[in-house]
Amino acid sequence: MPIHRLPPELINRIAAGEVVERPASAVKELVENALDAGAAEVQVQADGGGLTRILVADDGAGLSAEELPLAVERHATSKLAPDDAGDYDLLRIATLGFRGEALPSIGSVARLSIASRAKGMADAHAIFVEGGAVGQVTPAGFPGPHGARVEVRDLFYATPARLKFMKSERSESQAIGEELKRQAMAHEAVGFALDLDGRRTLRLPAEAAGDAGRLARLGAVMGREFSENALLIDHEREGVRLTGYAGLPTYNRGNAAHQYLFVNGRPVRDRLLQGALRGAYADFLARDRHPACALYIELDPSLVDVNVHPAKAEVRFRDPGLVRGLIVSGLRHSLASAGHRASTTVSMAALGGFRPQGFPPPRPSGAGFSAWAQGGWTPNAVTAVAQAIPGLSEVSARSEEPYAPGVAEDGPAAAPAFDPVDHPLGAARAQVHETYIVAQTRDGVVIVDQHAAHERLVYERMKGELSEGGVARQALLLPEVVELDPAEAERVVARAEELLALGLAIESFGPGAILVREVPALLGETDAAGLVRDIADDLAENGQALALKERLEDVCSTMACHGSVRAGRRLTAPEMNALLRQMEATPHSGQCNHGRPTYVELKLADIERLFGRR
Repeated sequence: MPIHRLPPELINRIAAGEVVERPASAVKELVENALDAGAAEVQVQADGGGLTRILVADDGAGLSAEELPLAVERHATSKLAPDDAGDYDLLRIATLGFRGEALPSIGSVARLSIASRAKGMADAHAIFVEGGAVGQVTPAGFPGPHGARVEVRDLFYATPARLKFMKSERSESQAIGEELKRQAMAHEAVGFALDLDGRRTLRLPAEAAGDAGRLARLGAVMGREFSENALLIDHEREGVRLTGYAGLPTYNRGNAAHQYLFVNGRPVRDRLLQGALRGAYADFLARDRHPACALYIELDPSLVDVNVHPAKAEVRFRDPGLVRGLIVSGLRHSLASAGHRASTTVSMAALGGFRPQGFPPPRPSGAGFSAWAQGGWTPNAVTAVAQAIPGLSEVSARSEEPYAPGVAEDGPAAAPAFDPVDHPLGAARAQVHETYIVAQTRDGVVIVDQHAAHERLVYERMKGELSEGGVARQALLLPEVVELDPAEAERVVARAEELLALGLAIESFGPGAILVREVPALLGETDAAGLVRDIADDLAENGQALALKERLEDVCSTMACHGSVRAGRRLTAPEMNALLRQMEATPHSGQCNHGRPTYVELKLADIERLFGRR
């Protein structure tokens, strides 16, 4: 068959198949046009899953009568300008759109109408495109002082085969909602509204620019619980800034659907995020649990290529290692700063488990309740800590001098006596079922799982010792040769120095082969070949050798579990209080090594509501 040129209409439909995959893709392109136009309010309406009708209205700069025909012409855009030499720089894209393909692609497969009034103009005009056929510009009515209203009807009517691949109307509507939520999370200073089949679905008023406004917007989209259990992220390295919010480890999900990444205001999907999150939360979550987060990366446009995907859903960083390292270190720093904080959802779930009963209340005791006599906290409690519990014999840096009633310090002004209930985790009052410690705080009650809490304390101490002394290595009697794909072997050998610090000594053994000489002594008898292959898979997928780190951490976790206070162990009051003080002084003590909470805090106000006192 000889080579021949395709007709323009067919070319546009082929391009539309890349840019407009489904109705949500059309919404994405139209909303990004509105945002690039400086809109402060964006309203979206969709009927029939977006296949019947889509309307996107904004109050942006608008289009003049002269610009309307160019707007529906392929590769015509206002978002790229030549420099003094007449060259266009595709490596410094500062807008969401730049290809000039969205409107003509939509118009080639649907019935498209655009009505607009340009800022400062008295008259509004409209243009209509049907199946790629462009109509004339005509005067039109427009409700606002400036902006645009883009309406898409009968999407894919000109390409019926594409309609067969659409999902149900409900699924397509959900995809539109998710797309608009991502755009709203990226632009908190813009108001968004969404109506699906005439029903009000989403109303997000504009928020103030900055961290507070962003958190309010994230809370409106991801749920109030996320905003209550999110940690602020703000770190910068070599001109790349990472901001946003990440959930506490105890606020986790069963899938990765609540993980969002934005690059220079653009929602993107990137495997780099999943690998970085897995590395940052490896110490705190089981493999089948996932953190929730919304991370924003800001960097010079020349350091990221957004022209790698027709729908601009993926990006390529010039230095992916820098970005990955920034995400991991930023998240770990924020998680460490959280101290022993745990998710508030745990407390809410605990309160929800209480049900009022029909029993009469007990008679009040004539002697009343004494916080000192009843709670097990006695003078000199900290100094009387028993030596029988591993890891609790050391004096906590957060430990205060015990309270001695009636004893005043020498000097002109004695310091006020410190009440143990003023500690963050309060003073231990009882042990329940030989497993749970009940502590009283100034404004509530704390219930601690003694085994989970001490397991985290021992684990953190072991990790510290491991990092200070290095990982001991065990030489193999017969070095083992591992056969890999040449590209995989090259990636693994390139990380030999990093792996050596973790106790694995390897070297190249010809093309596609690696020689293993030493393995971490902590692992005991291990499958060296399987370990190297797992590392190769991690490097290919995440760019990090997580397999070895996780195996070492699993060993430490298992040793910590066996070396910690077991459930069913009866503790004395000094031992319980010492455990609480150690938790306050240890990072990440709010969750065990598997992401489960180590304590639940019940506020007094919530408890009083249970009994009708409020």
